[in-house]
Amino acid sequence: MSAKPWLAHYGEGRPAELTPDHETMLDLFNASVARAPSTEVIRYFDGVLTLAELDRASDALASALLDRGFAAGDRIALYLQNNPAFVIGLVAAWKAGGIAVAINPMNKHRELTYLLADSGASALLCLDDLYADVGRAVVASGGTDVRIVITASALDRQHRIDPRLFAHVTKPVIEDASDLETLIEQYDGRTPPPVAPSPDDVAILTYTSGTTGVPKGALNTHRNLAFNAQTYRDWMALTPDDRILGVAPLFHITGLVGHVGVALLLPAPLILAHRFHPGVVLDAIREHRPTFTVAAITVFISLADQPDATADDFASLTIAYSGGAPIAPAVRNRIAAATGLNIHNIYGLTETNSPSHGVPYGASAPVDPTSGALSIGVPVFNTDVRVLGEDGEEVPVGEVGEFAIRGPQVVPGYWNKPDATAESIPGGELRTGDVGFMDSDGWFYLVDRKKDMINAAGYKVWPREVEDVLYTHPAVREAAVVGVPDEYRGETVKAFVSLRPGSSATPEELVEYCRANMAAYKYPRTVELVDDLPKTTTGKILRRELRSSR
Repeated sequence: MSAKPWLAHYGEGRPAELTPDHETMLDLFNASVARAPSTEVIRYFDGVLTLAELDRASDALASALLDRGFAAGDRIALYLQNNPAFVIGLVAAWKAGGIAVAINPMNKHRELTYLLADSGASALLCLDDLYADVGRAVVASGGTDVRIVITASALDRQHRIDPRLFAHVTKPVIEDASDLETLIEQYDGRTPPPVAPSPDDVAILTYTSGTTGVPKGALNTHRNLAFNAQTYRDWMALTPDDRILGVAPLFHITGLVGHVGVALLLPAPLILAHRFHPGVVLDAIREHRPTFTVAAITVFISLADQPDATADDFASLTIAYSGGAPIAPAVRNRIAAATGLNIHNIYGLTETNSPSHGVPYGASAPVDPTSGALSIGVPVFNTDVRVLGEDGEEVPVGEVGEFAIRGPQVVPGYWNKPDATAESIPGGELRTGDVGFMDSDGWFYLVDRKKDMINAAGYKVWPREVEDVLYTHPAVREAAVVGVPDEYRGETVKAFVSLRPGSSATPEELVEYCRANMAAYKYPRTVELVDDLPKTTTGKILRRELRSSR
């Protein structure tokens, strides 16, 4: 089965293949510094960092790390929110010949200990409050190799302090760690010895639990990251005149590539706001007028639901993409009506360094007439996708199977886990665990995760299809569907629903609505109304938490 029919949809004259300008992130960064040193590359509230200033600050940090025994191939963990410190630490890691390790700032003692120990990180750059609450005890426990600790403050690099995020934040003096800004000042003007990483050297480890639940460090290489930063640029027709709204967490692959990588490549300003707070981000949109963003659909829902938001607020965002979770057509249409945003779908994984598929900019994703699913797009540059059945063989066009992806953005494996690599990436082809199909025109549709399928009396029910129907109800804000035990059917369908502000609906009404709009074996037998659905920091709804509460 060929994935090439999509070429007809991408637009006449647009290339099928991408020839990268840069093969390493450090080459990409250095080229931008040489080309446009005065370009603003970070806007953090009222603080600004130019490329030249980022270059100088990362030189200073890299020099400080090397002075403290950091060596080529060593790992530095970045335990931060969406702050300038993350970008400074990332570039400094490369200049010191090292590897960054991206860590979710929501992780607690057990999780941080595992990630630091598994990665073998010798250095830790973290927010001062995270160090006080979690990091200090982890380092002191002796269960990791960390010997260099550097802290940063959420207040660094800004002057106008937003009370919604920082009302109780102060910058303490931490005796058992070095302060990032102090180090940068002490080493200002120092440059580390030049390094030339190979395209196949690891640039950053990003941890994914995958289908087993055991955290695995994906080996995101310089080539992987640089290729897909350029994919974003060319697929979405981005230029240095654009401004990037950085709402995806920077520790997540979407934020790393779709925000940081793109900003360093173009170069263009990356607008950061510490963490996602819809009111704060809405103000940042009004102030900085971003033109491009990529975010989970829940981010767009939250922004659209702000009581004082208007379509004029979003007028500058002419290029808006959503990834991380499927989009129901009804949700896309509702956001468009409230904000004027034309949300394009994008699909990828940690192991594909963000996009493997995307809706071409300016195109309208089709809706499958049978399932009602909105297309996730077509394979991006230089990427081949197969749809495989249970036997590992390709299935015919239109049939559901597992996506298997091969391309220059696919990671070579997992950190110190050869068995997991062999199982998930045999022969360099990623087995995603996501199921869907390709239509006769080459558009791809995501059905669901393999593990989320519900078996109701022998019938397969995909939660995504039930959720899409629920989203067409005018009172539904968010929905998640899981399987629950049933004495008669073995397993049956349950929906968790949060309602839109000012709307009302009973569980019985929602059950009846679904029953009238889908086959009898698919509709939810029970609906539970909740104020909010549990989500990851990237905005993806956590079905597993709902299963555990059922």
